[in-house]
Amino acid sequence: MRISGGKACGIPLRVSQKSSIRPAMETTRERIFSSLQNTLDEARVLDLFAGSGAYGLEALSRGASEATMVEKNFRVFGDLKVNLAAVLKSAELQGTAGILINRNVLDFLQTKPELPYDLIFIDPPYSEIDRIFSKIFELVRLNEFLAPNGQVIFETPGEFLGEHKDWQLDRIIGKEKRGSPVHRVFTPSHPRSGQ
Repeated sequence: MRISGGKACGIPLRVSQKSSIRPAMETTRERIFSSLQNTLDEARVLDLFAGSGAYGLEALSRGASEATMVEKNFRVFGDLKVNLAAVLKSAELQGTAGILINRNVLDFLQTKPELPYDLIFIDPPYSEIDRIFSKIFELVRLNEFLAPNGQVIFETPGEFLGEHKDWQLDRIIGKEKRGSPVHRVFTPSHPRSGQ
């Protein structure tokens, strides 16, 4: 598995054979990032359930100014450190461009960030989506993780039909068929009260 575009194009990403992560394939990332290209320049990116870091690192390679990647599994986190170092070196980026957090995602989302993010990638284990889908969207909104005009890109199985009353599904990247991942792009359906 490699970075599919930008300054670090071709850099391999390490994925432990013993981990249970499901890394986003190059062709999938190419399709997603092609659709996001106009929003990547100098964007602040948050990659939740980061795994190999494929989404956050791809964003850095393609022009994002900063990517924060949250992953709780300690073994996977070790691979993520290696991948970040390789991408930063190849893309000639400062070390501060990539921020790694070894923590449970729901715990991380309990506290407001210093600054909101322009793009939030969410790729949880499919077995947990039903349990955490609504909670993640509630916390992202409550604690103001998303910047005005920001987007949440949530990877789900094709058959998953999650909705949240405070969020609008703008588009779907990929084909909704059983067993195939799709990416649902969400924006807040209305401003938070008091904004």
